Amino acid sequence: MMISRRIWQKRPPTSSWIFLRPYTSQISVPSPSPSRFPVQTPSLIGFLSSYAASSFRSVYKISSLEMPSMVSRCCYSNHALADLPASGIVDVPLAQTGEGIAECELLKWFVKEGDEIEEFQPLCAVQSDKATIEITSRYKGKVAQLLHAPGNIVKVGETLLKLVVGDSAVPTPSSDVLESVKPPGSENSPDSKLNKDTVGGVLATPTVRNLAKLYGINLYDVDATGKDGRVLKEDVLKYAVQKGAADGPSTASVSADCREQLLGEEETYPQTFAEVKWYPDDKTVPLRGFQRTMVKTMSMAAKIPHFHYVEEINCDALVKLKASFQNNNSDPNIKHTFLPSLIKSLSMAMSKYPFMNSCFNEESLEVILKGSHNIGIAMATQHGLAVPNIKNVQSLSILEITKELSRLQQLAKDNELNPADNSGGTITLSNIGAIGGKFGAPLLNLPEVAIIAMGRIEKVPRLSDDGNVYPSPIMTVNIGADHRVLDGATVAKFCNEWKQLIENPELLLLQMR
Repeated sequence: MMISRRIWQKRPPTSSWIFLRPYTSQISVPSPSPSRFPVQTPSLIGFLSSYAASSFRSVYKISSLEMPSMVSRCCYSNHALADLPASGIVDVPLAQTGEGIAECELLKWFVKEGDEIEEFQPLCAVQSDKATIEITSRYKGKVAQLLHAPGNIVKVGETLLKLVVGDSAVPTPSSDVLESVKPPGSENSPDSKLNKDTVGGVLATPTVRNLAKLYGINLYDVDATGKDGRVLKEDVLKYAVQKGAADGPSTASVSADCREQLLGEEETYPQTFAEVKWYPDDKTVPLRGFQRTMVKTMSMAAKIPHFHYVEEINCDALVKLKASFQNNNSDPNIKHTFLPSLIKSLSMAMSKYPFMNSCFNEESLEVILKGSHNIGIAMATQHGLAVPNIKNVQSLSILEITKELSRLQQLAKDNELNPADNSGGTITLSNIGAIGGKFGAPLLNLPEVAIIAMGRIEKVPRLSDDGNVYPSPIMTVNIGADHRVLDGATVAKFCNEWKQLIENPELLLLQMR
């Protein structure tokens, strides 16, 4: 995108004026620099090439282009001249993806080395602590080198890939997925650059690189026999035999299974604890995305003085209401559950107890009562715990809440939640009953002051007034509260109000707008 700016400079008026006719030159005109605008004596030389200036003098018989007259000058420059080179290799860095985000995990590439790309074309997907974001290209050109692999942690401002723009002739790597193998210590060197002869440095596949690491071999020392100077696995094995592979096992001692693992497909490491299988040896599983967020938020939440309030709620009317919704449902894309009704009734209860829908400013010792009821829903995904929130629940119907909840659940499943979905929550619901368990003791999702864990609905025996035993669907809820803001009496009254609305859902009609 060409962005122009206008630079106006005015001088004190005199008795004379000079009018200039536009001049067209075939020679490219450099963009004027600030040094070409002298404060005392303005000159037009800064706007013209030397050839154009001499032509102007010859046509108008002017020996000097310096004008003590008043000149209202306007020149145009564009940021592309500074940002986008006419040709060559440009670095595409990881831009700032959100406030307070210092690094992101690279999830996947949408391009590969050698691809021609257009301006604003998606390049890759990254995941921050808050959301998954697509990175697009500012330039039109060809992908010269991908500097990171999926799963890598990339800091903001660090180069993601290199692009060839313009007419520069740069060697293109082969169609195989190649990696740049840097000499020891070069990864931390701020002055490390691309190899002058090849964009990718030493060419090697990921499996060859892993094999070289096993033997402790620097690929720069290996004689490459592959096409375009690529190091093959045979080259590494031959070099290991010649050197005796003192720091690693010999080729003869490598078992068939081990060799298959080394020379086969690159191993994919699980991303969550739930997927980690048992191994005979210890494995280090890095925390990524939402899991990193959980480490930070729960570490801070553990320092907050909590108290918990537990209550049992009769869900007989709620079960009948959900069955009625489902029986009268004409939209196959909508599945009615208990949760939307619980969310709506929670919002109505918070309208009477606004301190439940607040946040605490520790520095100023102030409580901010939130006007919107942005109710967060804890969701367990294969990428970690996500807590998107439904905005302005106080203004939504149960059907609208159902649709929004379904949208957020699908985005969380696909790991495509955006920052707006994850930010701005005012209270959190954790529906552990969907997985199992009667109740839990949740920790706060700061800066919120309350969180509610709901257990599963199960039938338990109850005594009627006349002494008869009957089955009743009971749900146990556990409210975790910030004791700096909320006291037990406030939470108990709020819970009684919420319980009444759940056990008598017809009361919702009295307050619905």
